[in-house]
Amino acid sequence: MHRPLPEPSPSPPHSHARAPTLRRWLGGLAATASLALCAGLALWVFGPKGLQVDQVAKTWQLEIEVERRTLETGSGWCDELPETAQVLSRRWLDSDPSGQRSGAVEHCHYRSPQWRTSYVAQSQGQAPAAAVWPQPVLRPGDPERQGLGEERLGKRQSFYELQLQASDGRAWSCRQSLADWQGRPAQARYRVQVDRYGVADCASLPPAAPPARGPGAER
Repeated sequence: MHRPLPEPSPSPPHSHARAPTLRRWLGGLAATASLALCAGLALWVFGPKGLQVDQVAKTWQLEIEVERRTLETGSGWCDELPETAQVLSRRWLDSDPSGQRSGAVEHCHYRSPQWRTSYVAQSQGQAPAAAVWPQPVLRPGDPERQGLGEERLGKRQSFYELQLQASDGRAWSCRQSLADWQGRPAQARYRVQVDRYGVADCASLPPAAPPARGPGAER
């Protein structure tokens, strides 16, 4: 007599469903991470560039070199000395090392009045104050000593800058041409490139607004 074999116990109904559910959850998590990565990459590639900064001021600085007539010493070929030169000593050389003269040549050590920069006069401020050149008081010279001590105005330089500041307190100055400086508002917000050393690239500033055209301007 054969006894029937017992039938195998059925598996719990939820044991086969757990694996697909876990796979779907992991797949959704991976898809979410992939989307987040793509979104971050798209923002880095196509989003706004640089560090946001505020333009807190527009400053200007104007400089004039003031030159003074002083007595200077020098040396040179005796046939090329300035008219006002006072010869201190002479010596003969067998030849001109440069080859411009032939035979023995005379070389002189001399003293002569020359114009030399004495100091730099400055004026500075910020918009909306108008930029004004400094007006230094110039000293007269001594007419009995070839005008020594006289002062005159020399080279002029002008600097127009934007003062930028980030939210973390870092600050930069960006030099501009006068036209670009005038074309920017008193205050503004920009994005600029800042390198790993903390140096701002002023060339990354957006261009200034073009000057307004008058009603009679050419088109």
